[in-house]
Amino acid sequence: MRKIIRISLILLLAALIIIQFIRPPENISKGLAVNDISVKYNIPADVDHVLKVSCYDCHSNNTRYPWYWQIQPVTWFMNGHIEDAKKELNFSTFVSYNIRKQYKLFDNIKKEVKGGDMPLTSYTLVHRDAILKDTQRLLIANWTTVSRKEIENHYPPDSLISRSSQPR
Repeated sequence: MRKIIRISLILLLAALIIIQFIRPPENISKGLAVNDISVKYNIPADVDHVLKVSCYDCHSNNTRYPWYWQIQPVTWFMNGHIEDAKKELNFSTFVSYNIRKQYKLFDNIKKEVKGGDMPLTSYTLVHRDAILKDTQRLLIANWTTVSRKEIENHYPPDSLISRSSQPR
């Protein structure tokens, strides 16, 4: 029995060592992306700072990696979380979304932030600087409202409502 336990522990240790060399690519881009949200929309400096500290690690192509990123399987877990978040909203590719999606995303950002659903508690447990104060939540809410108004000023209302939500 001891021999089986010993062999199992050795195999487990070997597996843990081997997986340290299998890494997903880092989510870091160089410079401002051509479809970055700031290319099209005015982002006040205070809002930009809040977004970069509290949102960009998961919702952009520029993640600030903590020291524990180097440890597998944490790397895979974090990478999966980042990829899922970017599927919902990616500030680095925001302008590439159609205008209806941009309009809807501004509303979603406002609801998620004002409702306290973003940033995620699992993220703020480790990234204490990402916890949003009420004033920061209000800043983001006001910015999204202004951005939606900017879209409304350039596009007819019918083009901003999704077809599935239009009355029949």
